[in-house]
Amino acid sequence: MRLRYSDLKARGIVKNRVTLSNWQKKHGFPKGQMTGPNTRTWDEETEVNPWLASRPTAPKPVPKSPGRKRKADHAGVEA
Repeated sequence: MRLRYSDLKARGIVKNRVTLSNWQKKHGFPKGQMTGPNTRTWDEETEVNPWLASRPTAPKPVPKSPGRKRKADHAGVEA
């Protein structure tokens, strides 16, 4: 099945055209094919699904940093 941009958006794959463009430039999302003067489509089985399957599914790990040292808590001490 050929998917248009509106189909990608309706399925929650992309939220806007800027994201789609960035994914194409930086993350290997398929360019698709021009099927009309102003229409680009992607093949669901050979382009979109394999790309989605190759994406990581786990959230990014949070780096462990020691953080800054805190000042001693002087609660209850009047100056």
